[in-house]
Amino acid sequence: MDSVTPRLLTAALYQFVDLPDFAQLREPLQSLCDAHGVRGMLLLAPEGINGTIAGEPQGVHAVLAWLRSDPRFAALQHKEAPAERMPFYRMRVRLKREIVTLGVPGLNPARNAGTYVKPEDWNALIDDPGVVVVDTRNDYEVGIGTFARAVNPHTQSFAEFPAWVAEQSQPGGVLAGKPRVAMFCTGGIRCEKSTALLRSQGFEEVFHLEGGILKYLETVPADASRWQGDCFVFDERVSVGHGLVRGHHQLCRSCRMPLGEAELQSPHYVAGVSCPYCHGTRTPEQERALAERERQMQLAAQRGEEHIGARQPGSARAAPRQTDADNEGEGGGTAP
Repeated sequence: MDSVTPRLLTAALYQFVDLPDFAQLREPLQSLCDAHGVRGMLLLAPEGINGTIAGEPQGVHAVLAWLRSDPRFAALQHKEAPAERMPFYRMRVRLKREIVTLGVPGLNPARNAGTYVKPEDWNALIDDPGVVVVDTRNDYEVGIGTFARAVNPHTQSFAEFPAWVAEQSQPGGVLAGKPRVAMFCTGGIRCEKSTALLRSQGFEEVFHLEGGILKYLETVPADASRWQGDCFVFDERVSVGHGLVRGHHQLCRSCRMPLGEAELQSPHYVAGVSCPYCHGTRTPEQERALAERERQMQLAAQRGEEHIGARQPGSARAAPRQTDADNEGEGGGTAP
């Protein structure tokens, strides 16, 4: 953080903790955020809390202080970053069955997660040829950057991960024989669950990157890094690189896919309307609506005004926009 206090601040947070009264926390937390002008998304579930909030620094810190006043959240960790503009349009505190949806009953990451590995020790672990390195993120996230040697499960949502584990645990699979396994994700939250899943299935040596990819990129110098590409994040930055410097990707405002230079140069890319991934999935009426939304957003930007825009028209393909089920710690929350 710079020494100059930013006008706006984002804070990403999560904690696995037993919350039998999670429903009773919703209203006071929503009211507190509203009173301080804080926006974003927070998820509450019997297993804990997860989400991202943004607002003026004093407001964001007031919400964090309120949470930590509850002894169960006394050790709550968060990652914060200055924001050039408010990245959220509203504040929602939602009740869920899980703070990150895996769909496996009985897992308790608060008590049964794998072994944390600090970023500065991660290289030595994944350089070991006897360790299977697994990227637990969705396919489109892996597509713009991952660690060397990492296995891509090619999942479209985290809920598909247990089936991949079951398949790869069979003879001939990468997890057959219960090898040492190192897992990573954006901010750490998925790995708490994925390592708990493997441990529940008899894997004894399961590790995960403490603080996730983002902490690694913040901590490990580029010249010593095993990271290749950019890291997708669910906010206005779209992607980040070493030092958490903003990456080289833009977001398709139609289907929410991250777009690199090649996609932006494609004849199928029309700002706000289409990209190579969603080209041809809209009706002419939907494309006109998207084009008008883009025009109105550009006009609002020229006037220095905020423009929420209309909901995106339906698509023939499932857009990889972030859902509550796929929230991450840092970079979590729901994109506007």
